[in-house]
Parts: sequence; C-alpha cells; structure tokens
Amino acid sequence: MSKFTNRISNSLRRRSSLFAGFYNYNVYVQTGDHPRAGTDAHVYIVMHGQDGGKSPETKLAVLFRDNFDRGNLDKFKIKFQPFSVLDHIELWRDTAGFRRDWFVETIMIVNKETRIKTVFPIFRWIRPNYRYKFYPLDISLPQHDKAGTDQRRQELEEKRETYQLHVRMPGLPAQARTPLPIDEQFPADHSWDIIKQRTRNSVTSKFVRLTTSNWRSMDDVHNVFTRGLLEPSDLNRWNDDKAFGLQRLAGVNNSWIRVCKRIPNNFGVTEEMVARFLDGCSLTRTLSDRRVFIVDHSILQNISTHDDCHVCAPMALFFEKSDGVLIPIAIQLFQDIADDNPVFLPSDSHFTWTLAKMWFNNADASIHLAVSHLGFMHSNMEGIIVAIHRQLSQSHPVFKLLAPHFHLAVAVNQRLSEKLHASGSGWLEEIMSINSEGFDELVRRHKTMWRMDIEGTLPADLRTRGVADTDILSQYYFRDDALALWELIEVYVTRYLKLYYTSDEDVAEDWELQAWRTEMVTSEVEGGLGLQGVPGDSDLFKKRSQITQVCCFIIYTCSAGHAATCFKQYDEYAFPPNYPTRLSGEPPRHKAAVLEQDVLDVLPGKTTMLDTMMIMKCLSEKHTKPLGDFETNYVFDPKAVKVVKDFKEDLKALSATIKSKNRLRSPPYLYLDPSEIPNSMCP
Repeated sequence: MSKFTNRISNSLRRRSSLFAGFYNYNVYVQTGDHPRAGTDAHVYIVMHGQDGGKSPETKLAVLFRDNFDRGNLDKFKIKFQPFSVLDHIELWRDTAGFRRDWFVETIMIVNKETRIKTVFPIFRWIRPNYRYKFYPLDISLPQHDKAGTDQRRQELEEKRETYQLHVRMPGLPAQARTPLPIDEQFPADHSWDIIKQRTRNSVTSKFVRLTTSNWRSMDDVHNVFTRGLLEPSDLNRWNDDKAFGLQRLAGVNNSWIRVCKRIPNNFGVTEEMVARFLDGCSLTRTLSDRRVFIVDHSILQNISTHDDCHVCAPMALFFEKSDGVLIPIAIQLFQDIADDNPVFLPSDSHFTWTLAKMWFNNADASIHLAVSHLGFMHSNMEGIIVAIHRQLSQSHPVFKLLAPHFHLAVAVNQRLSEKLHASGSGWLEEIMSINSEGFDELVRRHKTMWRMDIEGTLPADLRTRGVADTDILSQYYFRDDALALWELIEVYVTRYLKLYYTSDEDVAEDWELQAWRTEMVTSEVEGGLGLQGVPGDSDLFKKRSQITQVCCFIIYTCSAGHAATCFKQYDEYAFPPNYPTRLSGEPPRHKAAVLEQDVLDVLPGKTTMLDTMMIMKCLSEKHTKPLGDFETNYVFDPKAVKVVKDFKEDLKALSATIKSKNRLRSPPYLYLDPSEIPNSMCP
C-alpha cells in the first residue's frame, strides 16, 4: 500500500464515527512537490457513475485554508446521492489567483457509505479551463482508452513542446533541450548537490594541501589518507597483479574484457614471451581452453589530450589461473608493432611493469568516464527518457513501468554537464588527461559502435564478448550479480507487460509505442535519437518480447548498470597509482629498468589528486531509495501492484544471496546488491 493510501486509511479510521452518514464522499487531492506545483486557482470536479448519473459541479475548497499548496494532501467533503459504482471524474481549474500552475499527483475518492476507495493517479500539470476526464487507475493502451484519444493526443502534443531533443554537437547523443521542464528540475530540498558536496569535502583536504609537499615516495602518497581523508578499499593492494586483473571483472569498467581466440596481428606477443605465466600450458592450448582474455582500447587512438598529457591506446592480455585468479601477462601501450612500442611483461623490472599498468589504467579510466559512465551512458539514457515523455502518455502502462527509473536523471545530467564536463572549464578537465574535445570524441566514436540489442542487452553483450559462460572467469563478480539482476528484471517486466498486452496484436496496434520506436531510430539530423539495434521488425514493434527487451535495457541500465559504473569510483580513483585519471610526461617506449621516482614523476600533483578524490567522493554517494522501493509510485492497478510486490520480494531474496556470496569473496563485490542499487541514475 502506498504512503498516500496509508494516510487516507488512517484519516478514515480517526474520523469515520464523526462524519458517518453526513457526507457521502470524501475527496483527497495530493498536490505534487515540484516547483510551482501549488495553485490559488479555483478547482472543480464532477463525478460520474456507471449508471449514468453524475454529481453537481462542485468547487473543491475549504474556507479559511490554503488549498492545493505544494506537497499538500487536501481533503474535501461532497454531499449528494451516492452511485453504486464510480465510473470516472471530470476535473478542471480556472486562472484565478497569483499561483496559476497546478500539478496533481493523485486523487482518491472514498464512498462513505460503502467505504470503497477509488484512486485516480493523475501525475499531470492541469492547464486552465480544460475539462479533463480521468478513469480509475488511469492505465491503458491508447487503443483501449475509455477517455478517448483527443485528450491523450493533446497532452502529448503539449509535452512535445515542453520536452524537446537537442544535439549539442554533431555525432553526440541527443539530449534534453534547456531550460529543462519543471518536472525535470531538482526539488528545493533534494540532497544531491555536487557543488555543495565538493565544497564540504574540500574543507577536509585543506590541511593536506597546506602540509603535503611534492611526492617523495609512494608512502608519501599513502600518507594523505592519514589526515582525515577516507581510505579507499584498494589502497593497499593496488600494485598486486591479482588486483589489476580484478579491475576488469569487479571494478568500474567491467564490460570491455573478452575472450581472446587468437593474438591480434598488431599485438607483438609471442609464445616465448608469456610461456612462464601460463601454468605450464602452451599459449595455443590456453587460447583454445578460453583461459586467455584481452582488453583492446583501440578506440583511444589519436584522441585529443591536454598539451602536457598523453593517453595510450593499449592492449592487455590476461590469463585465468587454475585457481580462478585473473592476472595480466602482457601489455602493449600502442596499437602498432614497433621497436619503440614494446610488450611489457610481469617479468620486467618492478617499476617498469608498474608504469605499464598505470598507463594502461589511465586509458581505461578515460574510457570509463567518457563512455561507460558519465559521457555516453548518461547522455544516451537522457535522450531515451525525453523520447518516452514525448511519445508515451502518462496513462500508458509502459510509461508507468519505466518512470521510477528516470527519477531526476535529466536534472542530474544537466548538473553534471554544467560542472563536470563543460568545455574548457569542467571539473573533469582539471583531473583527466583527455580534454573536452577528446571526451566528446570518445562518446562520438562509441555511439557509432553501440547497439541496444548487443551492448545494451547484458546477456547478448556477454555472449558477444565470449564471457557469458560461468565456467570461466570465476571471479567475474559483476557478470554473476548483474545477470541475476537482469533475469529478475526480465521476469518482472514480462509479468507486467502481459497484463496489458494480451497478444502481439496489441503491440502492433499501439500507436504511441510505435511513435516512440520511430523517434528512437530516426537519425539525430532528422530529429530523433539515431539509435542502432532497437528491437523490431520492419521499423515497428511487433512482438511483446521486443518491448520486454527494450524495457529491460532501460530499467537495468538506469539502476544496476549505472550502479556498477558509479559507486566504486572513490575506491578506484582516490589513490592515483591504482587508477589514474591523469599522468604526466611520456609513456614508456622501452623496457629499461626505472626507479620509484620515475613512477612518482608521472603521478598527478597534490592538487589534482585531491580534486579527483573530492569529485569521485561526490559521485560515489547515494541519496535515493533502493531498487524496487520507488520514490514515486505510478502503479495503482491491483494486478500490477502485485507484480511490483513480487519484484520486491525477488530482489530481497537476491540481496540475501549476494550478501552470502560476498562473505566468501575477497574482496567482496558490494555494488550490485539490490539493497545498494538506486532506482535511477540520480544518486
């Protein structure tokens, strides 16, 4: 039961003895908590019964009280001959008063004779002098809407004026045009403010800035965390090859490793080089046994960087040992075989190998921030969210299914765009080797390769990379937990959609759904999103399974997918040698032995390190409810409420399973426990 209905039930119990038999109906109106949601206008209602009768036009007002204030639940009493069954309501307002906007979340009407409660989930801005017609539960496909199509189409036309797509630069994902709609702005009391958080966290670091000189040793870098700053979990294992391998499986950038079936022609690895690292097996045998894996960051070739920085386009080879541990066995920092592009090996001198791993991770971090998380993931999902608002009515079952998962996501994206990667002045410019042009170019390159039915569909992505089989990569904790979550989401979505799409014909006849798909696949130049691989046949959604796949992608990406890339950031980035966002000087072009000082010389300076820590601390914090416990409940249909309840129970059981697994994992992988995953990309 929702908080709204709980409040009504409590009120009824307190007052039933006082008012029973005197008023026929109580009307409860929940005004939204958006900016400008409250109104001073006069509001009117007419109730219609299934027998054809209707109530008089009634003004909803209580003398000497401000009605319809932002966030308020108002109660009104209406006396007339009750219906046997309430069929629908008409609702409208005028333009009286200073505050003329009005956002209604829900209306509940209680028949005091029968104690039957009828809920109308509105979730709309009510424009003036228009008589809206709402049916109980307000959920239907457009072809089945009892209210007819005129109101529904007009509302969508108005939303398309408010929600507009905009491409900031050619080749980038389409996003929301600013200024943002009121619905997409942070409430005044929302706790996620990256500016305030960074300022607050920076106070802690001032002492370090004043007292720490240039790095004299690796211990000197370690000692930063003895001065009141949170110690990251990877601080003391950063230089372990096992930890380096685990970063591909349970770090923040877990979707780039793939089975290596053969050594690429431009990777200068030979059998002789790596034989000693293969548990006594030949390279040919380990390749055929699926024990060799590769990460190839060719996407970084010739990417734009700051003048004093370089970013490699590396390849790294990994081997799964007989005990299931993944270790690096070869790193080549650039794409072409050359005398000045050696293959680095674990048998090289300690600090030479350390430098190779750091330069590889600097490249990996660039991809994580620009593609896997802040750049592509956030902006790609923003465009999809805008398209949902533009093409699906608030009454549409798919809208109600997905809406909890884009809670404040557009507002978050705008704030990130303003502060993190604004061209020339963003905070990421201060801490990354790539500049804003390089950041955008990485997003642009990845967009041309990304497909919703492969990279956007977890099981297909794992199969494509050859890592879906749980018999390999026993420490691929991300895969194991993410797949379990995907399967629960798929069951949830399938059960929900079956309530409203009883056949594939219902899918084909749903013109709002088809318009949504059209906008997703239409090129950005023509006003769409330009997405590839959107499930469908002949430019249409024709099967319920296709809608299921798209909805699973959206829910998974906004919740679990985002959590996996986001909430381990402080632990990965806070200690620069572990996962450096920025390195100085030239990447190594030879395998000569180097000293610890050579490693210290490429590390970011004190200010950059502390700025990185503050930014990543802000990005790693959570402020919203866990998956399944929605900030706003859009679903009131009892059958759908049961599906949501079952989903919550499934998530609870999976959370217990993952907690049990984590007791045996070293280190534990905490980031895909459902109890730790927000519903949306709003932290």
